[in-house]
Amino acid sequence: MDIKQQLIAAVGQAAAKATADGIFDAGQLPEIALEVPPQKEFGDYATNFAMQSAKAAKTNPRIIAQAIVERLDAPWLDKAVIAGPGFINFYLKSDWLYRELAQILAAGDTFGQSNSGQGERVQVEFVSANPTGPLHVGHGRGAAVGSALVNLLKAAGYNVEAEFYINDAGNQIDNLAASVNARYLELLGQPTRFPEDGYHGQDIIDTAKRIIQHHGEKYLNMPEAERLAEFKELALAEKLAALKDDLEQFGVTFDVWFSERTLHSSGAVAETCKLLKSNGSIYEKDGALWLKSTTYGDDKDRVVIRDNGVPTYLAADIAYHRDKFSRGFNRVINIWGADHHGYISRVKAAIAAMGYNPDNLEVLILQMVSLYQNGELVKMSKRTGQGVTLSELIEEVGRDAARFFFIMRSTDSQLDFDLDLAKSSSNDNPVYYIQYAHARISSIFRQALEAGIMIPSVWDEVNLAVLAEQAEVDLIKKMAEFPDEVASAARERAPHRIARYAHELAGMFHTFYNQCRIIGVDAGLQSARLALVTAVRSTIRQALNILGVAAPEKM
Repeated sequence: MDIKQQLIAAVGQAAAKATADGIFDAGQLPEIALEVPPQKEFGDYATNFAMQSAKAAKTNPRIIAQAIVERLDAPWLDKAVIAGPGFINFYLKSDWLYRELAQILAAGDTFGQSNSGQGERVQVEFVSANPTGPLHVGHGRGAAVGSALVNLLKAAGYNVEAEFYINDAGNQIDNLAASVNARYLELLGQPTRFPEDGYHGQDIIDTAKRIIQHHGEKYLNMPEAERLAEFKELALAEKLAALKDDLEQFGVTFDVWFSERTLHSSGAVAETCKLLKSNGSIYEKDGALWLKSTTYGDDKDRVVIRDNGVPTYLAADIAYHRDKFSRGFNRVINIWGADHHGYISRVKAAIAAMGYNPDNLEVLILQMVSLYQNGELVKMSKRTGQGVTLSELIEEVGRDAARFFFIMRSTDSQLDFDLDLAKSSSNDNPVYYIQYAHARISSIFRQALEAGIMIPSVWDEVNLAVLAEQAEVDLIKKMAEFPDEVASAARERAPHRIARYAHELAGMFHTFYNQCRIIGVDAGLQSARLALVTAVRSTIRQALNILGVAAPEKM
């Protein structure tokens, strides 16, 4: 348990003692929250718990605060001071810093990991793009955020699976086949009419060219229905392979690739509709089957089977979510684009209609991404004249910068992606700034070895108490926050918090580096500072690992 959690526990125990002593009524007391005061003179941590408790406890907040302070049992606490209307400021004894640093060093590459998730089974479904063309930058944001969230949840002790839902059924796949068919005929000089809802990208032309390269005119005299069926399979396999390759290049992998087709071929869609009909959640109207979604909070009922007997996209989605919960996941997290916001209520309604708790489905909505270069909005790729693809973006700015920039803002914030900044080797570029801190520390150790300084494999014999400079103290305190930051970010499904934390820690390191010499000072201080930067390098590396960003040894 880190020092912050120890302090929260101590405050909780003191509050329990105060209620037992009859100082105030326990009531429904709020959760204890600590924050780091903006000014150092107000202590290491502070809480407004007494003020938050006043209404439920029916007691003046300063009386609550006084009762808590008098009953605190925390030998590592120097003092607790009541301020203003009932804040409690906590001042820790200096030796806790060095115990904390020793624990960070001992933990090594496991530092920051916890069991706060208690092994809860969670599925995260993200990207799930139609396999009809290359991934665009919006998909890139979903891929970066989704994979970082999976890493974050794993670090916090959740049992996580990453899943991609392949939309390989329905009109979009039929349109893909029709588009390839039209280009195939066109390239072979045959009269054709391009489908109204067809896909116009260069990739479709390239697919048709490859079919001709490998098969020539084999399909030319085939009945069109058969040719379309063949092209559907060929194009789908090619697009899916390209999609997987793009994601792997971006450092994104999935535990499960789930095919929408299997829901239809296995009878899962029909079976799910039968279940909903049997429990009274589906009714017939105008020849179609409707889900009573208004019963479960939706703004109107939804068609699941059209009057021609064809299932809607929602019908497959209901069956898919039934399958998810039947696999034993306690919680299902979907990451969707902003255009899917209105879809949440109908899916949650369907989950409730099937007898599951709709609150066990969480949907993170990703806002739009806008690319800027030279201060101007970039709408089209210079190469293709169409939307910028993820692979083009990676080629332009690199994988690490692309991932970090996608993750560094909250999912509910629109992202303005500055291409010039992402490519720059300057302190203004946040990912460069963080990676440079890691590389700079690695350089320190290379210098130490060149100077003949022995680097210990363990730091037990080093006197860490000589680290008394403010920049050193700030670094230790910041690192001590990392496990709680990981646990909190996981609970909030907020990987951007780890990006922000890494940037702040890197900034503190650069300040320390500019103020405190490491090599060539007193031997005891030199060893302690090498121990300190060892911990900083490890913490930065763990944060970057969560984000899926490299931690380079040299830059």
